[in-house]
Amino acid sequence: MPTRERTELTWRKSSYSNGDNGDCVEVATAPGAAAVRDSKSPASGHLTVPAHSWRTFLSRLS
Repeated sequence: MPTRERTELTWRKSSYSNGDNGDCVEVATAPGAAAVRDSKSPASGHLTVPAHSWRTFLSRLS
């Protein structure tokens, strides 16, 4: 079974997050993808989304 190389992610607060430390989403860039997690519960894991899907999602927010 092939092994997957682990890459450390550098997280930053999303510009779409609420500014009062309530609804905070953190994002990180991964090779060919974006990772998203809840800043209040980072140990709960994250969702990895293909880069093209992430760009489409963000373009529809505006």
